[in-house]
Amino acid sequence: MPDVEPGPSARQVELLEAAYAYALVNGLAGLSLRPLAAAIGSSPRVLMFLWGSKDGLVQALLSRARQDELALLARLGQADDDAPPGLAPTVELVWSWLADAEHRPLLRLWAEAYTRSLVEPDGPWAGFARATVDDWLGVLAARQPAPERDGAEGPVRRTLALAVLRGALLDLLATDDEPRVTAAVALQLSLLRPAR
Repeated sequence: MPDVEPGPSARQVELLEAAYAYALVNGLAGLSLRPLAAAIGSSPRVLMFLWGSKDGLVQALLSRARQDELALLARLGQADDDAPPGLAPTVELVWSWLADAEHRPLLRLWAEAYTRSLVEPDGPWAGFARATVDDWLGVLAARQPAPERDGAEGPVRRTLALAVLRGALLDLLATDDEPRVTAAVALQLSLLRPAR
């Protein structure tokens, strides 16, 4: 019988969820094991044992954040049948989720990880930004009607849609001016609607 790698223990899952909640509030930039461990009822020694290193814990936290992102993308990929297909309606749907103040902690963590992945391409951040871009472009492609998706402009329109969402999100996180940024997204959507 082949060896089966055991999954994480209940305690490891519990600590990861607590560390993730901590990271949503405090970010990952200056993460120090001692304050984290104290906040989640553990010790640096236990965290090192469970994840091998601080980088291992950061990777686990990034994977946990990505689970939330992928869950959102899965919901969008299976969007309500009443929602019209196409990039503009999908961007409207995505933006309504991104603009919700309840999601700001996750989005700040995402922005931090995305940026760190660009400036520190090795270590725990490796590949995070690229994987995120690929994930979002995949969902946008799935929501495009076949002629629009498969035409020469399909990838360009998806890239524009993603650029609008990402730029608006960064502006929103910097200013917290949701009405202004939402109005800008609505104006930009006219460029995403296929010509008739």
